[in-house]
Amino acid sequence: MRDFYCDEALSGNTPIEVVVETEHVLAFHHTKPFWPVHIVVIPKVHVPSLTNLGDYSVDLVHAVLEVVTEVARKVENEHGACRVLTNLGEYQDSKHLHFHVNSGKPRAEN
Repeated sequence: MRDFYCDEALSGNTPIEVVVETEHVLAFHHTKPFWPVHIVVIPKVHVPSLTNLGDYSVDLVHAVLEVVTEVARKVENEHGACRVLTNLGEYQDSKHLHFHVNSGKPRAEN
């Protein structure tokens, strides 16, 4: 199965607008946003999901959550409200751990 985050966003094959970048984590504006504010936060290495960390320790999840918190705080302060979402199992289209930080009403069509 193709991994958009490794194959496109992290490789540079698809241009992204970076919001926050650390040594281990990248946050960027979603390339096909579903909400008016739609930011994705990912580890810079392939971690399958929140319930399957692969060869990585929970310390990497903590690093990701630190960036999720920073981004969510900024979105909440700027827009008055924020959602943080991650999908698992059948709901997880891209099998690379990622969190959506979003605000606003869903867009009708993408």
